[in-house]
Amino acid sequence: MSGKKLTCLDCGQVNRVPVDKLGAGAKCGTCGSRLLSGKVVEVDLATLQKAARNDDVPLVVDFWAPWCGPCRQMAPQFTQAANDLGGQARLVKLNTEDHPQAGAKYGIRGIPTMAAFAGGKEKARQSGAMPSASIVSWVRQNL
Repeated sequence: MSGKKLTCLDCGQVNRVPVDKLGAGAKCGTCGSRLLSGKVVEVDLATLQKAARNDDVPLVVDFWAPWCGPCRQMAPQFTQAANDLGGQARLVKLNTEDHPQAGAKYGIRGIPTMAAFAGGKEKARQSGAMPSASIVSWVRQNL
């Protein structure tokens, strides 16, 4: 069966979705969550690693922390960018305070830092807060 692999960001199950169903509200076969919601989802390190390794749809991660002022300023911009990209990429957030091992694993030196993954590899990285239009442009340029 052909299709695109997508990791459910709620339960971690890898799903194979027919390409023609991607934009039609594809749901996880295990838990029923939407796979491409166009919304930002908070993930843990294990889910991030699985999605970055397996997914056929590009994944953009915002590494952030609640005490970080620029991170809080960028949060609504990141949400708007996810909406504007409309399924071209999945945008997720990982709280580096809740998951400190993620900073070491991915070599995060400062936050906010965005990393873009496609084809199982990190393709691009950008540090610093950005407005939504710049996030969208950066995603499209790098993926």
